[in-house]
Amino acid sequence: MNRLRKPSAWDIAYSISMGIACLLAFVAEASMLKGFTNRDNELLGGMWAAAASAFVFRDTGSHSLAAGLARFIATSISLLLCLPYLWFLAPSALGIPILVVTGTLLMILLNRPDDIITTAITTIVVMAVAILSPANAWEQPLLRFLDTAVGIVIGVICRQVASSAFNRREHRFT
Repeated sequence: MNRLRKPSAWDIAYSISMGIACLLAFVAEASMLKGFTNRDNELLGGMWAAAASAFVFRDTGSHSLAAGLARFIATSISLLLCLPYLWFLAPSALGIPILVVTGTLLMILLNRPDDIITTAITTIVVMAVAILSPANAWEQPLLRFLDTAVGIVIGVICRQVASSAFNRREHRFT
């Protein structure tokens, strides 16, 4: 039976820092996209960057870096699959399983089985957004790649700043 535990000062600081990282990633990416794309893509980009920031906000600095690398690789594979597909074919629901199967096999070949799900989710969302906005569907993989990179950088930096502020190099939650 799990019992609730009282959060430490570090737990509270970590939680607040994660929220701030997500906000910073959202605002930074939405602002960067302003003027280059429509409002929907600005908001989607901000959300995507915030999600990437949360994804890399881990219990230790080394885990944050590893998560950042994993997220970057998964997004890169998705980009490499979706971009050529969307250059030559219209976005459709049929493209989703084709790209998910291909991405899964690529991750297996790259010996990165832990990143299969992230690659699949990234691909599914990119394709779904492309289906919703087919006019410039090929832009979606590129925009989501940029969003991911911004979110990873902000998340890793904010996690490190929070850790440094508490003089914690490595901290694992118990």
